Amino acid sequence: MNYTKYFFVLTFFLPSLDAEEALAQEKNKQGIELSIKKAKGTIKLDGILDEPDWVNAKIASHFYMNYPIDTMAPTYQSEARLTFDQHFMYVSFVCYDNMDKPNIVQSLRRDFDFDVNDNIGLYFDPYDDHTNGFYFSITPFNVQKEGTVYGGGTNGDSFNSSWDNKWYSEVKRYGDRWIAEIAIPFKSFRYNHVENWNITFVRNDLKHNQISSWIATPIQYSPGSFAYTGKLKWDDAAPHVGTNISVIPYMAGSSTQDSENKIPTNNSMTMGLDAKVAVTPAINLDLTVNPDFSNVEVDRQVINLTRFEYQFPERRTFFLENSDLFSTPGYPPTRPFFSRRIGLARDSSGNLQKVPITYGARLSGKIGSNWRLGVMNLQTEKKESMGLPAQNYTVAVVQRQLFSRSNIDFFVVNKQSLGLDKYDPTKYYQSDLVRKAWNGTDTVKKLNLYNRVIGADFNLFTKSNKWNGDFYYHKSFDDFSKDNNYSYGLFLSYSTRYFNTFGGQYGVGKNYNAEVGFVPGQSIYNGYTYSFNRAEGRFYPKHGSITNMGPGIEYDRTQKLDGRMTDKIYIVDYSINYKNTARLFGQAQRIFQWLPQGFNPIDPKSDASFQKDQEFEWTEYNVQYNSDSRKLFTYTVKASGGQFYNGDKKGLSGTLSYRYQPYGNITVTYDYNDIQLSYGNAKFLLISPRVDLTFTNKLFFTTIVQYNTRYNNTGLNARLQWRFKPASDFFIVYTENYFSDNLQSRNRALVLKLTYWFNL
Repeated sequence: MNYTKYFFVLTFFLPSLDAEEALAQEKNKQGIELSIKKAKGTIKLDGILDEPDWVNAKIASHFYMNYPIDTMAPTYQSEARLTFDQHFMYVSFVCYDNMDKPNIVQSLRRDFDFDVNDNIGLYFDPYDDHTNGFYFSITPFNVQKEGTVYGGGTNGDSFNSSWDNKWYSEVKRYGDRWIAEIAIPFKSFRYNHVENWNITFVRNDLKHNQISSWIATPIQYSPGSFAYTGKLKWDDAAPHVGTNISVIPYMAGSSTQDSENKIPTNNSMTMGLDAKVAVTPAINLDLTVNPDFSNVEVDRQVINLTRFEYQFPERRTFFLENSDLFSTPGYPPTRPFFSRRIGLARDSSGNLQKVPITYGARLSGKIGSNWRLGVMNLQTEKKESMGLPAQNYTVAVVQRQLFSRSNIDFFVVNKQSLGLDKYDPTKYYQSDLVRKAWNGTDTVKKLNLYNRVIGADFNLFTKSNKWNGDFYYHKSFDDFSKDNNYSYGLFLSYSTRYFNTFGGQYGVGKNYNAEVGFVPGQSIYNGYTYSFNRAEGRFYPKHGSITNMGPGIEYDRTQKLDGRMTDKIYIVDYSINYKNTARLFGQAQRIFQWLPQGFNPIDPKSDASFQKDQEFEWTEYNVQYNSDSRKLFTYTVKASGGQFYNGDKKGLSGTLSYRYQPYGNITVTYDYNDIQLSYGNAKFLLISPRVDLTFTNKLFFTTIVQYNTRYNNTGLNARLQWRFKPASDFFIVYTENYFSDNLQSRNRALVLKLTYWFNL
């Protein structure tokens, strides 16, 4: 008997043998109204709701559980109230709790991780478009987190916590509850003067492993999704805040030494500033002059055994607000704009170096109820040591709301290299600056004067969140080609309580060139199509320790434009989520590759050991377990093994973490790979201890060490941050890199930086 067939039929297509239980309370549904009235008195942030305006405020109550069960109320309820005056929107939360057990917080550092901290927050769409908005969250220890929401909050990637702004809060803990009061300046976020905003409130009661929200949200969707919101009804109109200009100057002193390249110590002092100007309450102008990003957290190193570039996230503040307007056209492996291409470049050794940005300006926001606009321009200095001329970057996007939540956007990305007649093209190494051009008799190197990409994207979001899609067509222009310079894609997903599926395809012409984008496959395939399909099942045991579980199947393939199959991968996996927050995941992959160019997985910088046109097929397995995230000691372990090209590979990776609540934690990340191939063997180890101490909610110290044998580098980054006023900081940052084999210093830098936020 074929038990496998029956297993998949039962898992994918039988929803549940149990009907939903009778509900203990009526669900708060989409569109329910919550009125907000102007305060008649003064609100004092003290965690005591004794002001008459709180007493008379309407209450958002009767929260409903989203996880681990979406058919009942949470064990401990929550309440939210709102009021406002000419300058602030005030929000108060009452979170009922069993205070005999301590709340779970990782540290006192702001911008905490939602999943591993007790917290509550408001998620609101002040444009009434069910697509874009903001969120502000708070923990029982008065730790703040704020961010932007795009794409309607359809998934975890729709919430960007890197956006930073100024607001105020206080929390008081009682015997059976904790109360938070927050004051958000109207100048801190953008909004339209519409009668109703879309709003919901979300609480993560990690102590009891329950996520609940004011509007009942099915378990398969994020409770912060704007598809499931109530209406915030303004009994009195939101205020016009008048002049809204913020200036954030900085001053930084640095001392650097490069022993590897025998460059002596260099001491320098730099100054610059950022500015935010509210053109309207919904449109913001960001300006930067000589920006400095020395305080930005360092990239986490990875052991990349693939042929493709790894995409690190953008953390620099200037690029973050309304970043979805610029960064989401295309599909993740075919983005026409990737902000890390500006101000960062790889030298001839492949190391990432900073390229000074002279200035930048960005205008972005909402126009009326249906239009969004984004225009950005930045200028970088020439860097002769890397053979880089001065370059100018311009990105412009206009987006139109369609139907209830969908939109269409049109964009242009332009990169212009300046003063190239002064440069010798034979000295350039960068592929985006030098191409071979036909001069009638031979191919010669030619400098790239410009690179442009234009295109249109249609983003589908249905009212219920069941259907989502993305359809786009882009075209590039440069000095080198006039045809086959297209990129297209189509994606569609369908999600229900018991079944999720998605699929799509994207293609890239052989001459498509997005120098300011992220298209890692183009340098390998030189024109290709990629297709993908996945289906997942989920079911919910009524009894036992498991919240939900289910299998997934996937089939992906890549083809050259002539139809030649270059890559195929079949994936079968199974995930189990436990009621104690633990998770178990197992996966098997069958992989086929035909190499369109040579490749050395052990050392990509060395001569290719696998030659062009070789074919390989192998099977890999991995299993991963995440422990109970509520414990003081937590861990993640992933074991992998199986074949690898014409040999074998074994791997072990994960994290070990201990939390000294609420003052910080110590985490060790590790990744070990043992590779045995026909032409050689290699063992790679990346181990990265991190110490994160938060002495108060204003004083933070972080140290991270990254020991990487593959790149013979050990990196140290230590950062002390004192937030002496909201959004104003003093940083001390020390960075040093060593050779891993002998721990001799390669280079080091010490930076002291002061920033101050002025509201004019």
